Amino acid sequence: MRIVIVGASGNVGTAVLRAARTAGHTVVGVSRRVPQQAEPYDGVRWESIDIACSDSTTRLRPIFGGADAVVHAGWAIQPSHDQGYLRSVNVDGSRAVFEAVARAGVPRLVYLSSVGTYAPRQSLTPVDENHARTGVRTSSYSLHKVEVESFLDTFEVTHPDVAVARLRPGLILQRDAASEIRRYFLGALVPRPLWNLASNGKLPVLPLPRGLVLQFVHSTDVATAAIAAAEQSYRGALNLAAEPVLDSADLSAVLGGRVVELPAPVVRAAVAAGWRIRLLPTSPGWLDLALSVPVLRTDRARSDLGWTPTTDAHDTLRDLVAGLADRAGVAASPALHP
Repeated sequence: MRIVIVGASGNVGTAVLRAARTAGHTVVGVSRRVPQQAEPYDGVRWESIDIACSDSTTRLRPIFGGADAVVHAGWAIQPSHDQGYLRSVNVDGSRAVFEAVARAGVPRLVYLSSVGTYAPRQSLTPVDENHARTGVRTSSYSLHKVEVESFLDTFEVTHPDVAVARLRPGLILQRDAASEIRRYFLGALVPRPLWNLASNGKLPVLPLPRGLVLQFVHSTDVATAAIAAAEQSYRGALNLAAEPVLDSADLSAVLGGRVVELPAPVVRAAVAAGWRIRLLPTSPGWLDLALSVPVLRTDRARSDLGWTPTTDAHDTLRDLVAGLADRAGVAASPALHP
């Protein structure tokens, strides 16, 4: 198959690129900033396109021509203070990608959506892919995901010849994304010695907002699902997450430290203050999202796609934290460079 990956030099895109090449597919990478011709990007045809530009549909159409599938993994997280730019990439850019898929006659589209599409949880009972898609109102990331999926609803009706797969993963982590995650979410507030302690499970104290429950999935496993969805012309939505669901006790078991649970409003106020003065790159909407998203059922991905994660949630977290301690990344990638 000839697969075009939009956002092919980022966290998920790089993993999808690796999985596609391992499976023997021909890959074309689309990225705003083309990576260096080094592993894992060497030997790939690259196109430099900013999907936020008004002419991106026109420019993407010939690139998509003759493709068997397009995987859309392009998404902007920063600058979090510039909501206009984020919307131009995430919402308008996604619409441009989908329109180019239709105009080029691509038969398969795999879109990397998110657990953030779903309405806030009411309990810890896992939800399937039919859960309400209203998002978390204080998270622009979540609302953008909702809007893009709403556009896909119309797209599927208008273009029934395109097999559209929507992947809705939990938090996607990998060692290679450590530098990106540090820049986008953590800033310089957590010194490297603390990551060294965490990577050895020896944190002395672990302060956490009360009620935090997390689901992780490794980038490699998300990539495997994306390629399988393309190969199988899958239609519909699929939740992706690894077991087990992690609470504060699980996080302590991996990172070490006595858990100190803090009231969520106190943590939110601190995050909001740090974000306003640009000390912290993470907006408070991300904390709201982390404390609100539902727990995912993944039965459908397992039964319909034959997907099984190869890395459990504990080891996925360990992989990232070891990367944070080592300042890991992908030197050839503008997004993942150390």
